[in-house]
Amino acid sequence: MTKIRKMAVVLSALLFLLTSCKETKSMESAQEPTKVLPSLKSSFANSFYVGAAINESQIMEADDKGIAVINREFNTLTPENNMKWMYLQPTPNSFDFAFADKYVALGEKMDMFIVGHTLVWHSQLPDFMHSIKDSVAMADQIKNHINTVVGRYRGKIHAWDVVNEALNEDGSLRKSLFQQVFGDEYIEYAFQLAAEADPEAELIYNDYNLWKPEKRAGVVRLVKRLQAKGIKIDGVGMQAHWSLVGPTLEDIENSIIAYSELGVKVLFTELDVTALPNPWDAEGAEVSLSYEEYEGDPQMDPYRNGLPDSAQVKLAKRYQDLFKLFLKHEDKIDRVTFWGVNDGGSWLNGWPIKGRTNHPLLFDRDFAPKKAYTKVLALKEKDKVTYNQTTKQ
Repeated sequence: MTKIRKMAVVLSALLFLLTSCKETKSMESAQEPTKVLPSLKSSFANSFYVGAAINESQIMEADDKGIAVINREFNTLTPENNMKWMYLQPTPNSFDFAFADKYVALGEKMDMFIVGHTLVWHSQLPDFMHSIKDSVAMADQIKNHINTVVGRYRGKIHAWDVVNEALNEDGSLRKSLFQQVFGDEYIEYAFQLAAEADPEAELIYNDYNLWKPEKRAGVVRLVKRLQAKGIKIDGVGMQAHWSLVGPTLEDIENSIIAYSELGVKVLFTELDVTALPNPWDAEGAEVSLSYEEYEGDPQMDPYRNGLPDSAQVKLAKRYQDLFKLFLKHEDKIDRVTFWGVNDGGSWLNGWPIKGRTNHPLLFDRDFAPKKAYTKVLALKEKDKVTYNQTTKQ
């Protein structure tokens, strides 16, 4: 064998060995599970959906940081304001779906469980609705609105808050415009119409302070009345606008159990925990409440320059306790949605006192995760490697 041929054989052998090593390494790499950084949606994927209400800027994808957090952390979306009656139908039979269409398109692009909020609510109604004095005319308006809106998004929006905040604190029916003009049966009528417009969509009754025993009893009566008439209702949405000290975990748990025993899903639809003092005992989310005399009062707005560590710890402990309870009853709970993405976008900066600096969510004003986020995530992620998994669909 000539020297040249010997060298060629040696080079061929070396090349074979190098190629074999590379292929072996590639096979080993392919067999290794893909590591995924923990997020709310991945960590709680086998327990319940975790979502957020999004604002107009986020719907339009103009908020880059917000969109990044939404895409990474959540698997269900709710529109904070843009699908309320006054925005969708500002004048009779004149519908504006510009933002609603973009909201649904965003949800589809991100593979989200999409919620519609809200079809029938006494607040944020267009002016023309207040001129209706006849029950037949009111029935026509409700039918037209629900058929048009739900029909447009049939098969695209997966759940609807059909009726919102129809009860008083004692569990009786609120004397809203709908109740006064149409009668008590407007609730049944709205659920019937929604079910006919999209038989596959989940239909929800949504309200605040549903941890209170009297109001809880009112919801139980409402759901049983619908069920007795064969009218579809799939879930009860507890809004969950809470504080660092209330409501008690016992009251929340009692409501979870009571609603679940009706055979419907339990959802926490508007979760936030105010970090600011509420000496006037403003509870829940009655939007008509106003306390102008407290505007500018530093005692009512103590954290304008940021949430101190002592308050961060309290907020984190509160969220940790709440999510421990949610996990205890994960067989009953289908969805937990935060009312906003980060502190800067929270409605609590302007309610019930305008111009305050609240810190009620898991992400701060720069969209950085807070101690509360870490504590919530730690309930499912205890220094373990998280691998790709199928999320709840």
